[in-house]
Amino acid sequence: MTSAANQGRGSGLDALARKSLETLLKRANRHAAGISERAPALTSKDLREYHALRALKQKEDFDAAMLYCQAEGAIQIHRPRHNSHGQIERIDLVDGGRLASLLGLIPHAQRVEDARQILQGSLTDFPVLQSVIAKWSVMKQVRGSSPEDALSWVAACQVIAHCRDQVALGVAEMPVRDVSARLFKDSKRVEALIPLLDALLCASIDDQARSDTEVMQELGLYREEQPARLAGNVVIRRDRGEFPLDRPYCALPPTTVLGVGRAAPSRVLSIENLTTFHVTARKLADTDTLVLYTAGMPSPAWRAMYMRLLSGVQTGLPVCHWGDVDEGGFRIAAHLSRAAAEAGHVLQPWLMRPSEVPAAQRRPAPPAVVDRMVAYANAAGWIDLATEIADTQIVAEQEG
Repeated sequence: MTSAANQGRGSGLDALARKSLETLLKRANRHAAGISERAPALTSKDLREYHALRALKQKEDFDAAMLYCQAEGAIQIHRPRHNSHGQIERIDLVDGGRLASLLGLIPHAQRVEDARQILQGSLTDFPVLQSVIAKWSVMKQVRGSSPEDALSWVAACQVIAHCRDQVALGVAEMPVRDVSARLFKDSKRVEALIPLLDALLCASIDDQARSDTEVMQELGLYREEQPARLAGNVVIRRDRGEFPLDRPYCALPPTTVLGVGRAAPSRVLSIENLTTFHVTARKLADTDTLVLYTAGMPSPAWRAMYMRLLSGVQTGLPVCHWGDVDEGGFRIAAHLSRAAAEAGHVLQPWLMRPSEVPAAQRRPAPPAVVDRMVAYANAAGWIDLATEIADTQIVAEQEG
């Protein structure tokens, strides 16, 4: 085997030559992904370290590595026109796949394709994975993940399927580390997947990341059980009898709330955010409005409590929801609307119309966000509100 061949085998490459060729491969990957239009090459500027070498042995090792890669059909070396033995002035890419193989690496396009194959079985249930793959294909990370993390997305899909199966069986609350140990023999694995779970649950990779607690809550998982907060001068049925709610509010395990008492509320108002709930709870503590804090997207246990409460409220009385005027707020509203409908009620928006948002609190929304807001508002049955969202194209936080 020639000296050049010895120099060119995988990790046996001269260190500076390998560094230069890895730079060339990165450019090849960017070109293949459509990020860069320029043909992948190393110019004199890129070869400055090589040109600055003073030891003849170092230059010979670099040249030997490049000659081997050229002989293998990966690159094309260019030297001074009238000096075929002079310093290398430029290196053009010939075959990115071959170069990657010589470096012991996998081209980015192949890594994306491998990830696509891994995720193929999950695409039907979670179409958002198509967006994940599309981002990877242009060399962008999604929630901190790259194509090499495809199996983590599969694991996140498994977590969601398991939790939904458990809720269908009546198990609405589960310790996250117990579930993680049962599924993966690793008690902390599920918590490491929370950014991916968030994107899968929201069916969007562009939403602002939610807190760990809110993501787990939506699945019925918890590190520590969280009580439901209820306010108003309303009597609630519980395991041991009927009791009026304390002023300004009560915090109760949702499974212990069986329904409303004989003095039913005249209105039910659910609220997405904690600060707004506290302000509203104090304001309405002595009224017969039942105020409920959803803590963002409500958990399965909270949803079951909500339906038990609504089943005791006379049909036709106002059942309202007050949340953020944004994608997450309308997604929560669509979720609650389905629960209200199952209990025989029609959910109405409360202070969620763009026209009700003070001008100082409005922020322009990207078209893709507006489209998803419109879709969720329509899913909630708020057709006229969906039209208003499409016309105004703004978002605003509830606290405003």
